[in-house]
Amino acid sequence: MTELTRADTRVDSYRFLGGMTKRMVQTWVNLDHAADIPWTPLAKPLAECTVAMITTGGIALKTDRPFDEQVERCDPWFSDPSFRVIPRDTVSHDIKCYHLHFNPGVCESDLGCVLPLRQLGELAARGEIGRAAPSHYSYMGYTLRPQRLLDESVPAIVQQLRQESVDAVVLVPV
Repeated sequence: MTELTRADTRVDSYRFLGGMTKRMVQTWVNLDHAADIPWTPLAKPLAECTVAMITTGGIALKTDRPFDEQVERCDPWFSDPSFRVIPRDTVSHDIKCYHLHFNPGVCESDLGCVLPLRQLGELAARGEIGRAAPSHYSYMGYTLRPQRLLDESVPAIVQQLRQESVDAVVLVPV
């Protein structure tokens, strides 16, 4: 038996990608690394916290302005940078999904797969969290040029989270 070298034990994270996709992902990985994320411990027990959720599922209430899917169809590197507020009592038949990268019928039939509001309510009912926040948030995932999202939507979401005295946020990537 021969001894494995370090190169032999490396995982090839790109083995299932090919051509331009593989080169593109490798380029992204080699971009500047983000600064350290500051750790903020909870100021009180989770059982006393107000918890909100943020999903990248691109869902909106049927009564809301739809996400602009055409912008991504015209420029696959960009997607609608806006967000939608989803009230805590929202159920599947209240929403429409505008995401272009998965079957929207799945989340429209089961909101819990992109924004598990019912399960969050159950945690509150059991006393594991203090309460579910009145508002939760959705934006379009697969945002390859996120500058407008970061400059406009994120500060607006943070402001609303603060107004509702949210203590913790659960991120639900889709």
